[in-house]
Amino acid sequence: MWYLCVFYHRLLEYRRPEVESLAGLFDASIDSTATLQWSLPVDYHSDSPFHLVNLPSEELAQSIASRSILVKGIYEIWGEGRNFEELEEAIKSYPDDRKLPYLTPGSTFKINVDSFGKALSSHEQKDRLQKLSFIPFEGRVNLRNPEHKFCLMDNDVCGSNNGLAPIVQSRIFFGREVAVSDRKLLQTYQLKSRKYLGPTAMDAEMAFLMANLAQVKPGKLVYDPFVGTGSILVAAAHFGAMTMGADIDIRVVRDGRGPDCNVWSNFKQYGLPMPISLLRADNNLPPWRSGLKEVFDAIICDPPYGVRAGGRKSGGRKLLKGIIDPYTVPDDKRTGHIPSTAPYSLVECVHDLLDRAAKMLVIGGRLVYFYPILRDDNSIDTTFPEHPCFKLVAVCEQILSFRYSRVLLTMVKVAPYTEDIELAAKMKHLEFRENHVKWLEEGNLHSAVFSPLETQVNGVSEKSSSKPKYRGKYV
Repeated sequence: MWYLCVFYHRLLEYRRPEVESLAGLFDASIDSTATLQWSLPVDYHSDSPFHLVNLPSEELAQSIASRSILVKGIYEIWGEGRNFEELEEAIKSYPDDRKLPYLTPGSTFKINVDSFGKALSSHEQKDRLQKLSFIPFEGRVNLRNPEHKFCLMDNDVCGSNNGLAPIVQSRIFFGREVAVSDRKLLQTYQLKSRKYLGPTAMDAEMAFLMANLAQVKPGKLVYDPFVGTGSILVAAAHFGAMTMGADIDIRVVRDGRGPDCNVWSNFKQYGLPMPISLLRADNNLPPWRSGLKEVFDAIICDPPYGVRAGGRKSGGRKLLKGIIDPYTVPDDKRTGHIPSTAPYSLVECVHDLLDRAAKMLVIGGRLVYFYPILRDDNSIDTTFPEHPCFKLVAVCEQILSFRYSRVLLTMVKVAPYTEDIELAAKMKHLEFRENHVKWLEEGNLHSAVFSPLETQVNGVSEKSSSKPKYRGKYV
């Protein structure tokens, strides 16, 4: 059945993917790699908050709205039109068996009046309500706790305050409220009230969106390899997941700002289950035993890509050149020891992330992570990282500035991690190491960070530019 899905005017490219992800989470019959059927009202722009979506049941619509961050409400549309005359004709032609159960004498109801792009005065709301006198309501009005809620909605013709281009013709909708969301959740978890924060803490709205795109739910194990102060894991724990994190900076995961102000404090603040473990670990050199596979249900992270914090990996000149291998620390110096690190390029970081996720995620598990891009002529490069174990199901852009954006990539594991893939990953890992050592010897640290490899493009070898684009496939 088709429903009207009304979104908040926020993070426009994230709206449909979030609904599709939640639909797959709550209804196992919906393929996690497929998309729902969507449609736009007549003469409406795709950025409009009004979208029509085909959902199999009202119960699913309610589940989606109860969990969604960007859905404002979902409605069973009784009629729509360019004016009240067309609206009246549409509502009268709507099947009686769908309308009459909500118009009975013993029922109570309430009608909300809303307009996107314009704040309506009480006089305007009353005037519009009077134009609905043709609907045969036999129940009584109850504004506080009605049995049935309805909504009369339209889009302001001028479009002066909603950020969209003016539309030629407004369209009016009337429908029964099926479900609404509650963004009070974001007020509870807002960063300004968070006990322990770092310079790159993920804001609550985005963290919860990432958890929804990863289909986090109770009983699932979620891992963040760049945990920082734990914002993403806080969102995952709120939805009932078991969590685990790692960070290369031992001072973040071990010390924080004292015994009562650290990553663990953030979970304690909200009464959430503590992470299973927080490790000092490296995405480049993971702590897992070699035979361990398919442990996590989701990996959610914001890898370091050099905008506010550059990527680092375990290393340093001596370790990378093999002078100290393995990296051993005397027992008497372990307590206060801070491991040395080396620059970690974006290309190598993403390669390692995909390889670890392909190995450690269960089939059907999700990898959700940010990837930086440059905007050229108001367009973006559509070539994103690929891997034979994954299918890319959602790409959501967030514009950061005139030149820079980041995209949230959602990938689903659809194939097993084979020995051939593992061998190819090891060869690529050695190639990264050799190139990094070469540039260290030349003293060109800028190239070591931004352009660690010579890439093959159409059979021609060329050095990667500093533009954070991922050329070609994983293998």
